[in-house]
Amino acid sequence: MLGDYILVASGQDLAGRTMVRCLQDRMGFEAGRQDGESKFVSGRYRHVKLHVTSDDLLHQERLDDAYPQAVAYIFLSKHKSDSKIPTLTCHCTGNFADNPYGGNPREIAISYPSLQKRYLQALVAAKDKVPRYDITIEASHHGPTSLKKPVLFAELGSSESEWSDENAALIICDALLSLLDEGFDRCDSVGIALGGTHYPTKFNKLLLESEFALAAVASKHNLEAIDQELLDQMISKSIEPVTKIFVDSKGLGNQKERMMKMADKTGLEIVKV
Repeated sequence: MLGDYILVASGQDLAGRTMVRCLQDRMGFEAGRQDGESKFVSGRYRHVKLHVTSDDLLHQERLDDAYPQAVAYIFLSKHKSDSKIPTLTCHCTGNFADNPYGGNPREIAISYPSLQKRYLQALVAAKDKVPRYDITIEASHHGPTSLKKPVLFAELGSSESEWSDENAALIICDALLSLLDEGFDRCDSVGIALGGTHYPTKFNKLLLESEFALAAVASKHNLEAIDQELLDQMISKSIEPVTKIFVDSKGLGNQKERMMKMADKTGLEIVKV
């Protein structure tokens, strides 16, 4: 695919800073310009650029102006949770209702299902190098949402000790750069996912154990906000055609009947997991 993959990190984010050091020290990325936002390039990874901003990651809605040839934006971010369980996560972005954490209300970002799937698989393949970490996708949430190219968050969590873990940062960077440099197999079967928890065990298993890839994922607690227009966004805002709707049939709660009716109206195949 012509163009560049853009890795995006923030100086405000400890995990992002740890990953940037890894990219500089281990992958040969060197600063190209300093203007409050730094652009890094590598002699080896010629189609991967690194963008480091001094601002918050969740509000980076103007990257298209700086990178008109971008293929996708991959955000290198911390992951924070109350459980503090060491976790490597990835997800696409989007707001199903309001926007307390960036992006626009009721807007789903463009997803890259095959990239997310292959990255998740690469992390699992390296699990023996990060044995104390859980590896999972998350449901779609937060910004940015209005970029013209696909967005994927690659996160290191879930507390300060993990955000500064240089070994885990190396695993993340190596998994990403190997995919982006060597290329990765695209998926012919892509769906959106409805239901389950924010860390959707069933959909995680689907990505790892089947040929399917996923675009946007809406957890159970967001279903009440979804109408036909938002469901159509989840389907259309994917770089790869969505042909299926995966539903956690036991994880739809009191929205089950309504969601199944809306899914049926799309004409796509509905697959219960």
